[in-house]
Amino acid sequence: MKLDQMFGDDRAVSPVIGVILMVAITVILAAVIGTFVLGLGDSLGDSAPQASFQCEGNTLVHGGGDSLDGDTLNASPGSAQSGTLTAGDDVATGFTGENATLSWSSGDQSAILRNGGC
Repeated sequence: MKLDQMFGDDRAVSPVIGVILMVAITVILAAVIGTFVLGLGDSLGDSAPQASFQCEGNTLVHGGGDSLDGDTLNASPGSAQSGTLTAGDDVATGFTGENATLSWSSGDQSAILRNGGC
C-alpha cells in the first residue's frame, strides 16, 4: 500500500473542522451571555422597597410590605427612624403638610415612597 493512498483522502477533514468551529462559537456565546446575565443579576439587588404607609396623627406608620432600613430613608419635613422597620413600626414623626415626602436612597438609586403628609 502506498502512503499517497493512505493519507490522500481529505474528505472528512472539512466536516470535522466545521463541527469544531460551531462548538467553539457556542461555548463563546454561552460565556458572553452567562457573564451578562450574572452581571445583570448583581445590579438588581438594590431596588426600591415596596411598602404601604398609614398615618396616625403626625406619625407615618409602616403598613406592610418590604422591611425598610431607616438609614436609607429621608422624611421632609420630619425625621425618619433608624434601624430596620417592619409592619407596625413608626417610620417618620412630624410628617405633616401637603408637600411632605418620604424618599429612599441607596447607592446611586433613589425613589419617592410617599408624597403628602399626614
